[in-house]
Amino acid sequence: MATLSSHPDPAWRGRVTATVVCLLILWPALVITEFKPWILFDWQSISATGRFLADFLVPAHSSEFLAMLLEQTWLTVAIATSGLALALLGAIPATLIVNEQLSISRLGTGRMRPLAMLVRQSVRWTLVLLRSVPELVWALLFVRIIGLGPTAGVLAIALTYCGMLGKVYAEILESSDSHASDTLLVNGSGRLAALMYGALPEAASELMSYTFYRWECAVRGSVVMGFVGAGGLGQRMDESMKMLAGAQVSSMLLVFVLLVALADQFSKVLRRRLG
Repeated sequence: MATLSSHPDPAWRGRVTATVVCLLILWPALVITEFKPWILFDWQSISATGRFLADFLVPAHSSEFLAMLLEQTWLTVAIATSGLALALLGAIPATLIVNEQLSISRLGTGRMRPLAMLVRQSVRWTLVLLRSVPELVWALLFVRIIGLGPTAGVLAIALTYCGMLGKVYAEILESSDSHASDTLLVNGSGRLAALMYGALPEAASELMSYTFYRWECAVRGSVVMGFVGAGGLGQRMDESMKMLAGAQVSSMLLVFVLLVALADQFSKVLRRRLG
């Protein structure tokens, strides 16, 4: 008869081993990054932070500031929307190319032709390149090329999100039921018609949900890119933080939270109607 372990937890050895391994990995990482949380408790840091955060209790609300805030908020939304629209112009054709379910040669021979495979792989690697570079890096590059302003943010979002949307759109379509699109292709339909009337009805809800999620991410990204001079709410927030104007930063953060919450609610309503 097997004897029971005296320890109340039979898996304690594995848990202890996993904890030790995690600590051995985490400790060198903390040393390399010079992680020093005790700096936060320095008296000068605490006093400066306290004065800055005290202003948050009364957000800035002058008519002149609110007018500027409304204008910059609208500019931030415009940057995100324009960048996503440009990204869609590249992502949709790329989805048609990299999506193997919409390949006519695959249906006829069971495998794709070498030229089609070469084109597909080239586009796929282009999408990998575009989404591998963060939009903040693209924004820094375009600020150096074309100068400060929202154009840099629009182009940065367009390039990065083109790679993201093209990849995820293709994966969503490939994971959906391909019977309708295959039937259209076999009967002589073009790739675009097979996409519009075969694949899209099956995956419309998921595609739309992901698109609005990316738009929400683009709004957040446009704020971050404003800190490097790409315009919008982030650039104004950067200026206010440099002046330690906590009241202005508080108002901007409240507007930003409200903006993201409205985008999330709109996405939920749209998903519910499509579902």
